[in-house]
Amino acid sequence: MILRSDETVDLATPTGPMRTHVFRPVAAGRYPGIVLYSEIFQVTPPIRRTAAFLAGHGYVVAVPQIWHEFEPAGSSLAYDQAGADRGNALKLLKEVPAIDGDARATVDFLKTHPSCTGRIGALGICVGGHLSYRASIVCPEIRATACFYATDLHKGSLGKGGDDTLLRTGELKSELLLIWGRQDPHVPRDGRRKIYEAVGDSGVEFTWHEFNGQHAFLRDEGHRHDPALTLLCQQLVLELFHRRLGEGDGAVAAGSAESRH
Repeated sequence: MILRSDETVDLATPTGPMRTHVFRPVAAGRYPGIVLYSEIFQVTPPIRRTAAFLAGHGYVVAVPQIWHEFEPAGSSLAYDQAGADRGNALKLLKEVPAIDGDARATVDFLKTHPSCTGRIGALGICVGGHLSYRASIVCPEIRATACFYATDLHKGSLGKGGDDTLLRTGELKSELLLIWGRQDPHVPRDGRRKIYEAVGDSGVEFTWHEFNGQHAFLRDEGHRHDPALTLLCQQLVLELFHRRLGEGDGAVAAGSAESRH
């Protein structure tokens, strides 16, 4: 689908306005919504391309600026040591209630967006994998959640003072798709085992995939990117979202056809 990718909105949150980037199909109709949580570097070109990929398959995608209290609106961090240091510092500085407030604001925005059906999913990468997992607890309207190598989930160390996300796994109503890289030092085998046991014991519906991949294998910049593995995982994500969220209303099909002429 042809899509719009130049829209932004500043959402009101308890800790101030949160710049949010919106990607959606041009074609008339309503589509399911996806909250896309970025890596620690915020809305970088690879994150934009991920959002465009989802929107091109028929979704309204909202990408919030996760460190909006600390960084200028619309900014991102560089993929270098200074950027990594800054992002890692901010994930320990942000208050957990602020994380939850951001999730609530983004989901409410999508639910009331005129191009959205009100059916909501979430996808997150790296720290975003943790954020999407937590958002699905805070916002039970989220029906499907894809988490790529969710960092700090096994340690409960997200936010100032730490978080209780994994301990609250039993509150999840969303179906989970959990994807990991075996060569990822940020979520080692013992950490993955702890998460698997928590999810398995909770009775939550989930699918678990471990691949021979490094941390950030999804990011299409840098030496760790694995294009073949990325394609496979994209297919897994689309299967989950299509099945759990549907494909929009009848106007979508007509609008899509007209947009090609």
